[in-house]
Amino acid sequence: MRILALSDSHRDVFSLQSAIEAQPSADIIVFLGDGENDIDQMCRLFPHKPIVCVGGNCDFSRLNPETRLIPCEGVKIFCTHGHRQMVKYGTERLMFDALKAGADIALYGHTHIQDYEYVNGLHLFNPGSIRDGRYGVIDINPSGINCIKLRLPE
Repeated sequence: MRILALSDSHRDVFSLQSAIEAQPSADIIVFLGDGENDIDQMCRLFPHKPIVCVGGNCDFSRLNPETRLIPCEGVKIFCTHGHRQMVKYGTERLMFDALKAGADIALYGHTHIQDYEYVNGLHLFNPGSIRDGRYGVIDINPSGINCIKLRLPE
């Protein structure tokens, strides 16, 4: 299973669409906030793709919850924008919340910086800001979990 992780589009619909088109084998798209209106357009453009969203601190209408726990191929994925976990100052609160939820993977955005760590059995992955051309994929298969940082071509 392949999951496309996107965050922080901030009205850059072109980059969102480009990332989705660059990953046609993605089974699920996870959007980690700050661009709810943008991802709504992607839902209309790609109605066949399951899209899961959380709200960010710049999503003022905030139609989506701030966190979600997604079961996927026997793995639990904790999704959040990260502002409530104060990820700009470290991932300790994020780790606490994700482990409390029983997650194997914690996906977050907010910092606009791609990052990956494996700590205490938890994969912490920030795909970066798609507005800056950064995104990520997570491959889940019998051999394990692989989080991959990617960039759109310039």
